[in-house]
Amino acid sequence: MCNETCGYNSGLRQFRRFQRYFRALHCPVRWVIIRLLGDRELSTGEIFTALMEAGENISKSGLYYHLSELEEAGIIELAKYREVGGGAPEKVWRLKVREIKIDLTEEL
Repeated sequence: MCNETCGYNSGLRQFRRFQRYFRALHCPVRWVIIRLLGDRELSTGEIFTALMEAGENISKSGLYYHLSELEEAGIIELAKYREVGGGAPEKVWRLKVREIKIDLTEEL
């Protein structure tokens, strides 16, 4: 079994990067979110509405979880806050990266 002490530490950083992306992209709902954002910025509420219209049965807390996972992986980012009717400002999201490339032969 390969682990951090197996002698292949040079590829460990590359592997960790791959793991981060895989964790973020394993869920089909997150792919829908990415496609919704595309070349535009959308608020959390706009993403929620679009997901519901697309037939995704998701709670608001579920959406917040998916957004945080995509943000943690560096795939999306907070673009700004938008004031909504005198309440708390709403987060507006955008894609941070459009493409992910991993060179499987790269030595670090």
